[in-house]
Amino acid sequence: MNRLAGVTSPYLLQHADNPVDWWPWGPEAFEEARRRDVPVLLSVGYSACHWCHVMAHESFEDDDTAAYLNEHFVSVKVDREERPDVDAVYMEAVQAATGQGGWPMTVFLTPDAEPFYFGTYFPPEPRHGSPSFRQVLEGVSAAWTDRREEVAEVAGRIVADLAGRSLAHGGDGVPGESEVAQALLGLTREYDEQYGGFGGAPKFPPSMVVEFLLRHYSRTGAEGALQMAADTCSAMARGGIYDQLGGGFARYSVDREWVVPHFEKMLYDNALLCRVYAHLWRTTGSEEARRIALETADFMVRELRTAEGGFASALDADSEDREGKHVEGAFYVWTPAQLRAVLGEEDGAFAAAYFGVTEEGTFEEGASVLQLAGDAGPVDAGRVADVRARLLAAREERPRPGRDDKVVAAWNGLAIAALAETGAYFDRPDLVERATEAADLLVRVHLGEVARLTRTSRDGRAGDNAGVLEDYGDVAEGFLALTAVTGEGAWLEFAGFLLDVVLEQFTGEGGQLYDTAHEAEQLIRRPQDPTDSATPAGWTAAAGALLSYAAHTGSEAHRAAAEGALGVVKALAPRAPRFIGWGLAVAEALLDGPREVAVAGPVGGELHRTALLGRAPGAVVAAGEGPGVGAEFPLLVDRPRVGGEPTAYVCRHFVCDVPTTDAGELAVKLGG
Repeated sequence: MNRLAGVTSPYLLQHADNPVDWWPWGPEAFEEARRRDVPVLLSVGYSACHWCHVMAHESFEDDDTAAYLNEHFVSVKVDREERPDVDAVYMEAVQAATGQGGWPMTVFLTPDAEPFYFGTYFPPEPRHGSPSFRQVLEGVSAAWTDRREEVAEVAGRIVADLAGRSLAHGGDGVPGESEVAQALLGLTREYDEQYGGFGGAPKFPPSMVVEFLLRHYSRTGAEGALQMAADTCSAMARGGIYDQLGGGFARYSVDREWVVPHFEKMLYDNALLCRVYAHLWRTTGSEEARRIALETADFMVRELRTAEGGFASALDADSEDREGKHVEGAFYVWTPAQLRAVLGEEDGAFAAAYFGVTEEGTFEEGASVLQLAGDAGPVDAGRVADVRARLLAAREERPRPGRDDKVVAAWNGLAIAALAETGAYFDRPDLVERATEAADLLVRVHLGEVARLTRTSRDGRAGDNAGVLEDYGDVAEGFLALTAVTGEGAWLEFAGFLLDVVLEQFTGEGGQLYDTAHEAEQLIRRPQDPTDSATPAGWTAAAGALLSYAAHTGSEAHRAAAEGALGVVKALAPRAPRFIGWGLAVAEALLDGPREVAVAGPVGGELHRTALLGRAPGAVVAAGEGPGVGAEFPLLVDRPRVGGEPTAYVCRHFVCDVPTTDAGELAVKLGG
């Protein structure tokens, strides 16, 4: 009996009709394995994962494979986006044992949830030195039956090794100029001067590293840092990783030139990159950065917003091609003939040259991913806009990629921050409204009556899984951005509530943080990872939000917790700067103060807007006036207008500048 029909995860629901007797993660599955004396097959993936779909079609939909699984195993299916804690613990084991990891993740466990054999994708037939999935199942079953003591020994050794990996705070004290300089040097060595970004293929958008580079330039004037950030952003914006018709970014590029993406579009990538491009515009005035920020914001609202006001997790990489087969990228790629069919001969040839569409193709079967070719010469902007609009309208007639419409708290926090700031910078109040509606959903559904964040919701119904550290850190970050933009003190209060939970439930001795709460389900190891992957680590996300909240309120407890958490950045930044970019960005805010800006004047007025556009790293902004505003914003206590004019106060390190009523003077104070 397949038990996935009633779950909220779209990924698990994709497997609800499999002939495999799937169980969701929970104690009942392991009790069943113990009762039957069989091992557990743990299969972890997510809805936009191409190879997860492939393995599902080849193996989990196959009646013979399913029959063997049902007889010899208890099979457990996990959505890694709903249970990042389960994913993290077993992925750490997979990587330690095999030197690599990825999804689908395939792990065999004892009934005590201890892992003893690992892999990722297994093909239906032996291929490229990899055994078939059936061979793996038969081998594991034989080992369980005939060599149980050996299995127990391996499992015990792995669990002991994982248990010994707990981190202390990672270093003595907070990161300073020396660690930041070493990190910058390390990034310079890994920088791809020809194509932008860092490292080789596959190449991922380094949004958090770019945020650090922009903050470092704003604080120090280091031109090299700005150049790396700006050139990387321009290369991505012109490449195939960016959707040249509909806006928004794909997950990563399979090549170092940013030409061919892995076509899934994730909310978290687009939220982080939207904010980065908005900040790049704030720093340089780049028209390209402005365009990309707004197009990416509009993409999120148009294609990921749910009926309840939140934002869906992802769009699938796959969709139906002209022959009705599900293939990767079918929705996005074009041939010269397809361009001509939509645009006619003359405009079709123009579009092919402009977007780099060739007869040979840059993708599969002669199709090309649209990119800005760079050698098309001067072009008529009106003609480009017309061609884009016509191609986009034609593309809308194609079968669309599937959408994972669950709402993940952390990723919605990132989207709230991006949309609030982008809306404020570019006079788009509709984007601020969308951010506010998503924040309302998180408070109403994800916080609800339980006084704890729930990780996910779907169709306005909260899921069963507790929020992890990144949920608390990223949602608090979003609420703090909304605080600055809207002047509504309720968001500051909600952020403080979430960060108090971080102090009470996620913090260990010495300043280290854990990814799960003290009261959470106990796994074979308590996950704890301070490094950035696709999103800011929960550890550094929480550190940044704690630091901003302390600047708003003067809370010593939150400031001390932020500094304690940043010890890990001091330890890791010189050695692995690409993987702690958000931690470095928070370190820049700490080194700068961060500055505290109080605007005694109208929300949306000239001084408030100038404060929001200030480039000082991590500066916090409180704006408002009238009776009781000091009760909502501690920064506005005893901060009156001067001479009856709206007035700005800028402070840091317990020292305040002379208040000013002049927007130009305020801009200078904030690095403008």
